[in-house]
Amino acid sequence: MAAIVHPAHPQLAVSAAIFRDGKVLLVRRARSPAKGFYSLPGGRVEFGESLHQALSREVDEETGLRIEIIGLAGWREVLPAAAGAGHYLIMSFAARWTAQEPALNDELDDHRWIAPGALASLGDLKLTGGLEEVILSAHRLLGA
Repeated sequence: MAAIVHPAHPQLAVSAAIFRDGKVLLVRRARSPAKGFYSLPGGRVEFGESLHQALSREVDEETGLRIEIIGLAGWREVLPAAAGAGHYLIMSFAARWTAQEPALNDELDDHRWIAPGALASLGDLKLTGGLEEVILSAHRLLGA
């Protein structure tokens, strides 16, 4: 397996806190970065793509879901922890599920619909940094 080569400048990425029936979708990353951690579906913004276009594309590629994007819920900067690691600025959006059932691609190996209030009691699930804050902000944006 080839090593991941990271650009020498920060990368812009998007993620979606997708809500359905009062629960938010968490997905587990099957490969680096964040392998084994639960997070929100999303990924890099391609050149010339709007944030909303990138988000819809990434959610579709990773989960097959259709969503309605509500608004920006927060952002997070992930700095390189070691030499050669990536530097990301992740824009996280609140979204509502509109169609399809999760069909994960090879970047993900598990998914769970979780009530936002249950995040603190998930025990041994590994969550990406700042995940709970983004989900709670998205939950407030939806007026749920």
